[in-house]
Amino acid sequence: MKTKTDPKDRFVVIMAGGRGERFWPLSREKLPKQLLSLLGKKSFLQEAVERVLPLVPAKNIFVITNAAQLSEVRKQLPKLPKDNLVAEPMGRDTCAAVTLGAALVGVRSTTGVMAVLPADHVIPDAKKFQQVLSDAFDVAAQGQAIVTIGIKPSEPATGYGYIQTGTELPAPAGARKTKTTFFKAERFVEKPDFETALEYVNSGQYRWNAGMFVWSFITVTNGLEKHQPEMFAACQRWFKVANQPAKLAKVLAKEYPVIKKISIDYALLEKAQNVIVADGAFEWDDLGAWPALARHIKQDAEGNAAVADFLHVDAARNIIYDARTRNRTPICVVGLRDSILVQTDDAVLLAHKSQAQKIKELVKKLAEDPRLKKLV
Repeated sequence: MKTKTDPKDRFVVIMAGGRGERFWPLSREKLPKQLLSLLGKKSFLQEAVERVLPLVPAKNIFVITNAAQLSEVRKQLPKLPKDNLVAEPMGRDTCAAVTLGAALVGVRSTTGVMAVLPADHVIPDAKKFQQVLSDAFDVAAQGQAIVTIGIKPSEPATGYGYIQTGTELPAPAGARKTKTTFFKAERFVEKPDFETALEYVNSGQYRWNAGMFVWSFITVTNGLEKHQPEMFAACQRWFKVANQPAKLAKVLAKEYPVIKKISIDYALLEKAQNVIVADGAFEWDDLGAWPALARHIKQDAEGNAAVADFLHVDAARNIIYDARTRNRTPICVVGLRDSILVQTDDAVLLAHKSQAQKIKELVKKLAEDPRLKKLV
């Protein structure tokens, strides 16, 4: 009878290099969404680390960020070894980050099992999440399976990818039965339109793709060798210097600009035949843009979600966020509907909630303007 994986063989790689542009003007390049404390005293990254510490020793937790954010990441995570906080020279999408994570894990344990987790998710019930992650570690350690944690959809959201689940899988021969249900992954679907998403939700066969993966070092490197040979070759090179931080930084600086820019979903998950889905039976939210925040802020009778000294007449369903650190004054609104109003010390954003995704385009315009690029 196989038992649980030993904590020393478990590793976590947290991806924390994003810029969080849709949360401008609060999120900036040097202090993006995952490093902000939007819903409490701790940042999303600090909460992501705290959620896994009961399962994985601190020395086995890695954070992959970028050069602009590295010093703040180190400041926020003093319990983690300094060398476990690694900066990518530039963003090259998630496959490069996973490949780097595999090299960092492999040099410490070629028999290790690693979870790859985003830094900016909201998971209110840590214990339920830990149960699923622990079971996923055990299942990934027993065979050649790529495990992805799929979230049961609560609405026909069009901003997420979906995974179609197949048959429920029995526990492997000789292994204990887990509390978490596992399914065969049939196919991955990129962000569908509303009608399609509604069909998916009603069918009960689909899960949201939350971008959380668990696999053994052997399994992920075998997958890269088969489906992304260039990435596999890079992983081998990085593996050789992964325990020498200065050398690794030098090699990455040389190789990252020319490495393929592709997500791990396209590069590996959608091609592999050995993907299984862990049923993520816990509350989860991916704070993709300002409207998502309203789900976690107490609302008044008219549906206004405000973190501010806020007064209104005939205003409804707005998000009002005052992030000023000095000279905070009341924010007063008349007749405004379905809007986002964010005020910081140096900028103000007013946007319609339906256009929240276009804040990314606004950030691009700011970056192109010599007078305003300091606000990015």
